[in-house]
Formats: sequence, structure tokens, C-alpha cells
Amino acid sequence: MTEWEKMQSGQWYCCLDPKLEALRARARNAVHAHNTCPPDIRGAMAPELQELFASTGSDCYLEAPFHCAYGINIHLGARVYFNTGCVVLDTASVRIGDDTMFGPHVQIYCAQHAKDPVERAQGLEIGMPVLIGQNVWVGGGAILMPGVTIGDNAIIGAGSVVTKDVAGGETVVGNPARPLDHR
Repeated sequence: MTEWEKMQSGQWYCCLDPKLEALRARARNAVHAHNTCPPDIRGAMAPELQELFASTGSDCYLEAPFHCAYGINIHLGARVYFNTGCVVLDTASVRIGDDTMFGPHVQIYCAQHAKDPVERAQGLEIGMPVLIGQNVWVGGGAILMPGVTIGDNAIIGAGSVVTKDVAGGETVVGNPARPLDHR
């Protein structure tokens, strides 16, 4: 299997692979086009970025600056909004449902690097998908860790670090994120 095939199938792969580097370079160019185009010309999303994504629903809006690792693993539902400074490290599928909103500087991570220092130095990592339901609000500065699923209508408090799945309709806050006590 190629490193690309390993990455796409959820196996350990070497991120230093030339094909993967070429895909990241393509993403950097699309991100650069989005981030440097005047807003009145760019509109909601630079065409280069929209072409890069796996799928985009209608009326999505990404404020600049925005960053993604590959872009080709990102699936946006309709009316998804990213505020300024968001980062999506999409080494695996990132699926975002309709009407979901991200505050500024939200980070979505799919990559899990090897814990062994020798393997990590060799570029070994694994991609774990992040799934975000519909009508989710993710507060500014939140971090979504590899492999988490966020259910429909959930709220992630600003600055929270989500290390586990969040049920639909649940509000979580803190580091690590825990359900909010509504007493």
C-alpha cells in the first residue's frame, strides 16, 4: 500500500511521503489564495479552496485566515460558518453537518502522531476522523481531538478541549471537556 492509501484507510503511515507532501502543497496554495484575496472579491470562500474540499453545501462561509492540511478530506454541510483563525488538520475525514458554526481559532485535529520518539521522528502518524453533527456551536479557541464525534445540537464551550464524544444536545466545557452542570 502507498502511504496515501494507508492514511485513507486509517492505518499508520509516514507523513514524510513525497505524494503526501505534494497534496499538502496543493492545500497550502489554496489556503494562500483564500487568505490573501480581498474579501469583496473572494466572497464566502476562495474558488481554489472550494475546489479542494471533498464537498461543500450551499452558503458556507470561511473567514480568513483559515488553514487546512489537505482539504480533500473536508466535507461541509450547508450554511457552515468558520470564524477567523480556524485550523483543520484533515489527515482523515472531517464531516460537518448543516448550520454548524465555529468561533475564532477553533482547531480540529485528525492526526495522532506516534508516541514512540523514534517512530515519531520517522514521521509515523495515524488519521482518525472527526464527525460533527448539525446545528453545533463550537466556541472560540476550542480544540477537537482526533476521533471525536459531536452530536447534533451540541455546544462546545470556548477554550474547551474535546477528547471524547459529545452526545447530541449536550453542552461541554473545560479541559478536558465535561458536561455542563445546569443546576
